[in-house]
Amino acid sequence: MDWKQKLTSRKLWVSVAGFVGMMLAAFGVAESEIARITAIIMAGASIIGYVLTEGLVDAKAAVYIPPDPEEETE
Repeated sequence: MDWKQKLTSRKLWVSVAGFVGMMLAAFGVAESEIARITAIIMAGASIIGYVLTEGLVDAKAAVYIPPDPEEETE
């Protein structure tokens, strides 16, 4: 399973926020609190997505340059 792809998925985070929101509503939490909690979840998802995406971009930008065989000394 590709966790980086899963954690950057908007569908995953919308599903998590929706599930948490519905559970809070089922337990009688006030709508203002539900909105606040789901906003925190989505803000966290944005940060996670940004950090993982930037990490992937940086990793792909790093290019391996093999040593020049002519410069090797024995």
